[in-house]
Amino acid sequence: MIKKIILWTAIVALVTSCSDYLEVQPKSQVDRDVLFSTQEGFMEALIGIYVRCTQTDSYGNEVTFGFPDVLAQNYDAVDYSDTYDAAKYQYQQTLKFNYGDQYFINRKDAMWLALYNAIANCNLLLENIDEKKNLFNYESDYLLIKGEAIALRAYLHFDIYRMFAPAYSVDPEAKVIPYVTTYGKEVTAQATGTEILDKAIADLLAAKELLRDTDPIRTEGYSIGYPGDVTETEEEGRIFLHNRRHRLNYYAVCGELARIYLAKNDKPKALEQALEVINSNKFPWTKKEDFNADKEEEKDRVMYKELLFAWDIAKRSDDLGDRFREDRTRLHCTVPEGGAIFETGSVGGNDYRFKQWLRETSSGGSSALYVRKYKRELNNRHPLVAPALRLSEIYYIAAEATFDTDPEAAWNYFNKVRYNRGIGQEIHGEASRDVFITELLKEARKEFFAEGQIFYMYKRLNRNLIGMGGISIPASNQIFVVPMPNDEIAFGQRE
Repeated sequence: MIKKIILWTAIVALVTSCSDYLEVQPKSQVDRDVLFSTQEGFMEALIGIYVRCTQTDSYGNEVTFGFPDVLAQNYDAVDYSDTYDAAKYQYQQTLKFNYGDQYFINRKDAMWLALYNAIANCNLLLENIDEKKNLFNYESDYLLIKGEAIALRAYLHFDIYRMFAPAYSVDPEAKVIPYVTTYGKEVTAQATGTEILDKAIADLLAAKELLRDTDPIRTEGYSIGYPGDVTETEEEGRIFLHNRRHRLNYYAVCGELARIYLAKNDKPKALEQALEVINSNKFPWTKKEDFNADKEEEKDRVMYKELLFAWDIAKRSDDLGDRFREDRTRLHCTVPEGGAIFETGSVGGNDYRFKQWLRETSSGGSSALYVRKYKRELNNRHPLVAPALRLSEIYYIAAEATFDTDPEAAWNYFNKVRYNRGIGQEIHGEASRDVFITELLKEARKEFFAEGQIFYMYKRLNRNLIGMGGISIPASNQIFVVPMPNDEIAFGQRE
């Protein structure tokens, strides 16, 4: 098969053709040698991987606000006019799980290639860094760069696994995706779900050790806030160390480990990693006055200080504006459906999220709810980011990992998130796991609205999706497993 791989740096992209997503042409070797001849080159290469991940075919659109969020049945894409609109048609086909639609095939194949492209660049960096360790002026920079590259490799593989493989709870031994740890022409065979999760965990544990004593975010004086705050320390010191929450820092690694341990149903270890984040007290809950500020430019709709890790998508503002444009051809939900998701008729009557993330707008004689979660003003309190790991998700993981042994403690974690979203009604004394999971899914669907996470949660738990009008869509691999690229299936199964 013919694919392309791009070596991204912070300011340039060096393009090389290849016969598969790992192959390297010799003509690009000089460019790589130059890039990895200085400490600054390694820094550029790492930041370049993050830049690659913020393109529209990955976390800058597709993986976050893209088709996983539509598959979760969060939106309505009914044709309200006789005017053909390509984007509207795509939403409709995705809502129907029409994985054979050519638009959908093009999008999910592009996502597959984009994520493996970023993985390949992680591997290229890692295959050069140890032999060039003497180039680094600070050993801490070497450890940070290596730790982040390993962590990124695991993070990216897990997201590919979550999309293109059966859930571990359904089929842990199915041959699924390749876990690629080398950069070159060699073909990496498909691994089982168990092998994928074990390899990702091993990478993250290695990254955690590399970051443990070197990541500035762990220092006692490191304060998380909004840019420009008096107490802000995220932009102090050398530029390379700024904004650790925009990169895979130590606590983000803990959070990703908690995610993967839970996916593997290893609840004690999931809880251990989650508690390390919670007990650090590094990530403050968003204040009501920040979430609900009267002035648009002072609002914090994305709950910035609670983000363990986020993708910097400042350059994607126009794309987001078009995706959530306020007309019936773009992503929206009906007023009744939005109210049902956020339970506005009962416990969600004062939910900050519903009030700040969705706006009712009339068009063509009818009303709909449009997403304002990523609305930008000239002087916003924080950069435009796509959430990658939230404090609330860590509490959800702790709750789920705790329930079987201590239901009341689990409900306390659950209630903590609800309280900080304006829901004062707590749940206590309920010992039914089914009730707990049902309530947890309802809350997570609100929390992850327009972030692409809730589809994976339904899949991991093998629970029915709730479609428009409250229709229950039976859980099955037919809807939960997005097909890999056709040539990848044939190529990857070769021994």
